[in-house]
Amino acid sequence: ILPLVSVNQILLLLLVLTVCAILYNKVHQVPLALKNEAGDLESPEETEEEIPVVICAAAGRMGAAVAAISSIYSNTEANVLFYIVGLKTTIPHIRKWIENSKLREIKFRVVEFNPMVLKGKIRQDASRPELLQPLNFVRFYLPLLIQKHEKVIYLDDDVIVQGDIQELYDTKLAPGHAAAFSDDCDLPSTHEMIRSVGMQNTYMGFLDYRKQAIRDLGISPSTCSFNPGVIVANMTEWKHQRITKQLEKWMQRNVEENLYSSTLGGGVATSPMLIVFHGKHSSINPMWHIRHLGWSPDARYSEQFLQEAKLLHWNGRYKPWDYPSVHTDLWENWFIPDPSGKFKLTRPDS
Repeated sequence: ILPLVSVNQILLLLLVLTVCAILYNKVHQVPLALKNEAGDLESPEETEEEIPVVICAAAGRMGAAVAAISSIYSNTEANVLFYIVGLKTTIPHIRKWIENSKLREIKFRVVEFNPMVLKGKIRQDASRPELLQPLNFVRFYLPLLIQKHEKVIYLDDDVIVQGDIQELYDTKLAPGHAAAFSDDCDLPSTHEMIRSVGMQNTYMGFLDYRKQAIRDLGISPSTCSFNPGVIVANMTEWKHQRITKQLEKWMQRNVEENLYSSTLGGGVATSPMLIVFHGKHSSINPMWHIRHLGWSPDARYSEQFLQEAKLLHWNGRYKPWDYPSVHTDLWENWFIPDPSGKFKLTRPDS
């Protein structure tokens, strides 16, 4: 019996050793598997910096925001997070539009803007009442809307992006600067267009130099202006310098003294920014903000120049979703029809 027991014990021991060996090999293969999985989790796509892009979705022109978002998303591999800002009444429409179109794949957050923050800060006598819409002032309040990001891109809705938004995000801001803009005198190839349509590109076109408060700023009226329809902003500096408070101060002064509302530029959201950021902003590559496409229904840029442009901006009265307007084909490339049918393009045959 004893030898039999011994043989059984030996066989059992061998079995245990075999199982242990198998388990040992499996256990020592696990770290490699985990490493590979961790590698997948930590792929560049997952760990690359999130690029926050702020765009407003206003009633009556939501198709503009959709085209802008579509153009950005289609031309980049970057990790873009869209902050879509609207009023309480318009948010359901834009959310439904995105979720029921090919834009459902984008990363986005819908943010409600409360127009009560503007109470008492806007004059009602501007020559272009559409410029008084509350969402025109969203750019003044970026730190209140965007909490966790150090660097933010703000875009007007009447733009399309033909380049990789990562390039714009990589714009270098000088130490102490809260924002970067494109100067209105920075691209010689646009000067002829500006002259032909009578577009203003100096502070004289936006501020009323007959007013003492404007003269006291010490800014030459021939100083080149900038366009705040495209902004790369540093939120830390913005908050540190209390930029929002400074902008509100000039809005309130304008209500009391009419410093810029009725002047030629008419840009009630542009003028306070020209004052607050004078001499204290960095520059965006001029090809990242080709503007004035909406200033005239006739004046056109060359097709070659527009193909090279990274971003096109239809600032002015003549929008590419309306008629008349110019270079509408470039804008329509990115437009996605409204699934609800509420927003329709205005065309000569419509």
